[in-house]
Amino acid sequence: MKSPRKFTVLIEKDEEGYYVASVPSLRGCHTQAKNLDTLMKRVREVVALCLKGEGSDADSLELVGIQQITV
Repeated sequence: MKSPRKFTVLIEKDEEGYYVASVPSLRGCHTQAKNLDTLMKRVREVVALCLKGEGSDADSLELVGIQQITV
């Protein structure tokens, strides 16, 4: 059995109220849902699919922080 891996998931809310999640270390790995519970279920599913498609090659990224700016 493979040992579990950790991934950073970025979650945003779009103008229509959907939550949008992306996994920066897996190219093209993103999903959306109307609520957070459903979103997290879908994130796990899409990460599994992305790993299956790419093998186990994932970029090694460490989340440092998130900031908002006004320009």
